[in-house]
Amino acid sequence: MKIFPSAYIKISVIALLSFFISTTALAQERGNEEPRTSPNATVSQTVGTTDITITYGRPAVNDRTIFGDLVPYGEVWRTGANESTALVVSDDITIEGNELEAGTYSLYTIPGKDEWTIIINSKLSWGTQYDKSKDVLRFTVEPQEADFVERMLFYFEDVTQESATVVLHWDATKVPFTINI
Repeated sequence: MKIFPSAYIKISVIALLSFFISTTALAQERGNEEPRTSPNATVSQTVGTTDITITYGRPAVNDRTIFGDLVPYGEVWRTGANESTALVVSDDITIEGNELEAGTYSLYTIPGKDEWTIIINSKLSWGTQYDKSKDVLRFTVEPQEADFVERMLFYFEDVTQESATVVLHWDATKVPFTINI
């Protein structure tokens, strides 16, 4: 099919108008939003040629007792605020010796005083809609005492071409686990 210059201009104008209308509507919609109490954050790291991204809500301590109270010991926690924490890996990896295929997952935990269970789940969800039947893997790690941090955060330490340590840090606790490619 041959498009004549006048038809091409009409199509371009229509496309451009559609773009401006949709972006204006989106901006107006966002202008009416209230900021989240626990803002979202994203951290990414490339290990070798593998991209690892974690997206999560960052709750604050706000003078509360966190672990063992607000976040009970021995119960599944969505590990952040609002939506489940998302873990995206571009290639197959191992986490603490457990194989994980490339993909998008949710990350849950079961906190404990001396041991945490890390859960990699195939379903992203809002709030506490955890579905155990969607667990892909579970493993345990030891929490560590750390300097106080008001807002929960994830970061990467000890990054090499073959591995990195992911650290969940909130209040005076950090929970590290190692990813290998």
